[in-house]
Amino acid sequence: MDQKVIRTAIEKAKTDELLSPKQVRQVYGFSEQSLASWRWMGTGPDYIKTSPGRSGRIKYKRSAIERWLDERTVSGGAAA
Repeated sequence: MDQKVIRTAIEKAKTDELLSPKQVRQVYGFSEQSLASWRWMGTGPDYIKTSPGRSGRIKYKRSAIERWLDERTVSGGAAA
């Protein structure tokens, strides 16, 4: 297999990695409380809930977090 194809597959796997709120905090620095507030308000990154109700585990696709951050990136000199 071509090395470029392998690298692309590895990058895709990393992008689609599922992260718990704790892992999101460790990687991106957003507190679990902020993530919970954003879920409640409907303003945060897309997430996955494994089952209905309070017992459902929350997971975030790394790609969803990256997309959410990209949407909020402001270019230098642009009005915020």
